[in-house]
This record gives sequence, structure tokens and C-alpha cells, in this order.
Amino acid sequence: MQTRKLGNSGLDVSALGLGCMGLNFGYGAAVEKSDGIALIQAAFNKGINFFDSAEVYGPFANEELLGAAIAPFKNEVVIATKFGFKIEDGKQVGLDSRPETIRKVAEASLKRLNIDAIDLFYQHRVDDTVPIEEVAGAVKDLIQQGKVKHFGLSEAGANTIRRAHAVQAVTALQSEYSLFWREPETEIIPTLEELGIGFVPFSPLGKGFLTGKIDENTQFSEGDFRNVVPRFSAENRKANSLIVELLTYLAELKNVTPAQIALAWLLAQKPWIVPIPGTTKIHRLNENIDSVHVELTAAELQRIDEVMASMQFKGERYPAHLQQLVGR
Repeated sequence: MQTRKLGNSGLDVSALGLGCMGLNFGYGAAVEKSDGIALIQAAFNKGINFFDSAEVYGPFANEELLGAAIAPFKNEVVIATKFGFKIEDGKQVGLDSRPETIRKVAEASLKRLNIDAIDLFYQHRVDDTVPIEEVAGAVKDLIQQGKVKHFGLSEAGANTIRRAHAVQAVTALQSEYSLFWREPETEIIPTLEELGIGFVPFSPLGKGFLTGKIDENTQFSEGDFRNVVPRFSAENRKANSLIVELLTYLAELKNVTPAQIALAWLLAQKPWIVPIPGTTKIHRLNENIDSVHVELTAAELQRIDEVMASMQFKGERYPAHLQQLVGR
């Protein structure tokens, strides 16, 4: 597995990470613990050393699963987790990035993950009730105490990134980015490049849409959050199918899969971009990992951009109550 550095931080990670959320949260029923452990360990054995979790995934179950899975090699991996949601009675009920909460979350996450320090600690969503300078200061204290190594933000706007970075260097921003969602190219990516901050795209396969395995007839399971995502209405899936046709065409020319083209495109954008596709299936894990060997020529990248320029995707990427939490 190739490696990449997240911006100017020196944090060296595998070119692809593994987003662990879907093993416990967001896409229907959680996997069996033994299956989740097997998948995470298979990823490590294939060269992935960068694993992404959060206390809210479950809640708590995902960190516990990841901690159990990495136990045999925990000193050889880079673990990212997150703070910032208020959790009561096992449910997410709002935001909370008060410094005292950040400290408590760090201690609890360290125990669940069974590690000595969190390699990358993200604010999961910007909390407008707490100045970002206080958030950055709290993480800076944790870094000085040796409990955290690097500070990250998730779905933050450019101004917030700058303000946080002025207090404590931001190692990485995690936000959605793919051929299905290119908004970060307008302001976020130039800001990251200027400041020397790495980019960790989640949903690099468009929440599965770019795999070519989802169409207007697909039925999502109960508990799958795509059931409430406007972009995933049956009507919008049908309207947005042109991007899948493009990826399928390119994949057939190169004897790869549409998912591998989508990931290869992301990897080709910047050398400090590290996507974190998630999956619950070993064969999909292997497919994703093999994307690091797919090279798109300058002409192919240009052709993708030309076709994409004519596309207007239908539907927002979040329902309204979640859309309010991004880009702040």
C-alpha cells in the first residue's frame, strides 16, 4: 500500500483509510462483532493503517469494535475519532464542544479504543455556541498532555478552519468529497492547500451511488439513513444516473470497476487527499484497496471534468436538519 502525508503535519498514513462507521451505524443493522473485527484486520493485513471512528457511531459501539480489532497491532496504526455531539440515553441529541466535554470524550475514547493516544481527534461538527478558538485550545491542551497527537475538523467552513488553525495547527479536514459532491473544490481545497492541511474525504463513493450497484429500484434497509437523504430519492437516483454511466464506460475501457475509477479520480486530485471508503464486505474492501493501482491519464481526467461540467445533480446531500450543521 502506498502512503501519503496529511498536509504539512508529517502524519503518514496509507493512501486509503477505512471508514468504520457503517459497521455499526448509519447503513442499517450493525454487523456481527466477529465479522467487523475480521474486516478491520483484513484491511490492516492488506496495508491499510488508517482507521476512522467516532464516539457517536453506535453510539460508542464502533470505537469498542475498532479497539478490539486493532489490539494485536495497535502500535502500528493511525486511529482517528471524533468529539462534538451530545449523547444522552444512547442517542445523539445535539452538539457539545465545550472544553470540559472534549476532555471527557478523549478519556472515554482512549479507554474504548484501548490506546495511549488518539492520533487524530476531529471536531465532528462545528458548534456555534463554543468559539472555535476554545475548541482548538482544548485539543491543544490534550496534545501537550500526550493524549492526542493531531487536531482535525469535520465539515467546517473555510473561516472556521483558519481561526482554528491559528490556535492549534489543523492536520486534516474530513468532509464529503467525490465525483458526486464536488463543492469542496470551490473554497475548501484552496484553503487547505494554502494552510498545508490534509483532506480526508468521507463518502468517496457517493454513499455507494458511484459503485454502479444502486439505481432507482434499489430498496434500502430499515435504519439506512439514505432513506431520508434527498439525493437518494428514487426520482433523483434516476436523474443522477449519468455519472454512473460515465464511470461504467471508463471502467470497462480499463478493465476495472466504477468504484475503482471513482477512488482513483479522488487520489489523482491532490497528493494530500486520503479517502476513507467504508464497507462491510471483504470483497468490496479488496476492490477499494486495488484502486490505488488504477492510474487515470491526464486525458481521462480531462474527459471526466468535461462530462461532469454538463451535469447538474438533483437533490441535497443531507435532509434540512443535517444540512444546517455543515459548512459553518
